[in-house]
Amino acid sequence: MRFLALIPLIALFLVGCGGGKNQFVKKGELSQTIEQQAIQKENIEAVGICGADAKLLSVSQKRSDSRDCAITKAQGELATTISGIELEGGVRVERAVTADSVLQSKLQAALKGAEIVKTEWLNDDGCVVTMRINRKRLQEMMGVKFK
Repeated sequence: MRFLALIPLIALFLVGCGGGKNQFVKKGELSQTIEQQAIQKENIEAVGICGADAKLLSVSQKRSDSRDCAITKAQGELATTISGIELEGGVRVERAVTADSVLQSKLQAALKGAEIVKTEWLNDDGCVVTMRINRKRLQEMMGVKFK
């Protein structure tokens, strides 16, 4: 029974170490330079970085906590990037969302459904998460057209 409880953590570790073209962690340390291109042809991508809480005792707790934090930070970065995108008609997403609560709800739902592309662990159990949202899918979900 105890082994079954560990399956999600094992899966996170195995899946989290691969994928994505950019590697921000090398030999357990955060790279000195992080190059990203937030707005790409097909996707909008963001990175969240979060340290582990030293008060937590187990590696599982530290990694789970730092991953959750890094996801939240990546979602915030995605929101910031998306807010600056110009819609057809010349208005930015930020302004459109401010004026339309339904649009704001759609954006929040899209952020929560963003794809986690990569999870990288640091030697101190901190975490770097790369997330992305497909541009076409985002436009469809929000019912808007990007310029």
